Amino acid sequence: MTTETDLELGDGRTLHVYDTGPDDADGSLAVFWHHGTPNIGAPPEPLFPAAARLGIRWVSYDRPGYGGSSRLPGRDLASAAACVSAVADALGLDRFAVMGHSGGGPHALACGALLPERVLGVVSVAGLAPFGARGLDWFAGMRASGAASLRAAAEGRAAKERYEASGPEWDPESFTPADHAVLSGPWSWLGDVVGPALDGGPGGLIDDDLAYVAPWGFDPARITPPVLLLHGGEDRVVPSSHGEWLARNCPAAELRLCPDDGHISVLTSGSAALDWLRERADGR
Repeated sequence: MTTETDLELGDGRTLHVYDTGPDDADGSLAVFWHHGTPNIGAPPEPLFPAAARLGIRWVSYDRPGYGGSSRLPGRDLASAAACVSAVADALGLDRFAVMGHSGGGPHALACGALLPERVLGVVSVAGLAPFGARGLDWFAGMRASGAASLRAAAEGRAAKERYEASGPEWDPESFTPADHAVLSGPWSWLGDVVGPALDGGPGGLIDDDLAYVAPWGFDPARITPPVLLLHGGEDRVVPSSHGEWLARNCPAAELRLCPDDGHISVLTSGSAALDWLRERADGR
């Protein structure tokens, strides 16, 4: 069962928190889930069976500007570390792991970089690399609709707001046939977290995209906890070149490239990624 609570922060803002624990069993592992764009923060139900097998407790929150969480104007990716620290402190969690999908990937990396004494391991699934990274053609391989959205963000908030106000349509070809197949199965769950994320307007999405194309506030090369980068070779939303760049530039990282997977179907390897996290948390 997932419990939802509102955490009041010292600056008066609220974070809407999700928690599948506490687990009374010894040796349980808390894993913070970092959601994609645009989603709310509910933990990933398709991975609940694997989590139960491994003794994993999911903890997550709506990123500022989504769902029940207050906006944080001008937030960057590094701000995720402060959010996670606040939630972990409130729940009495000293150490934990982090996992993110898509836009949640770099938010998880932020926690690895900025909370090295608390983070046991990091999984980034189909995650972005830093905008303007040397040696990476950042937009290469993205479908035109996704690239247009992020190019608007790179022009600044006003341009991004105009872009969203124009009513851009989602290109279904951004997802591969493999993506569409898993979206007809267990990962149809993603529909449950996209709709509520947009009910309050595009503010959370806009803040996310602005953060992706701004300085991250941390250097991936300085991450010391172990990192697993999971990426689909056919990803049309965040091309696999992003994962490959991170693997080259983050000494703590290993890359698992799934050649036939796209942006969503790569999540079918999520249970194996949880095995990896459990092993790292146990020191294996």
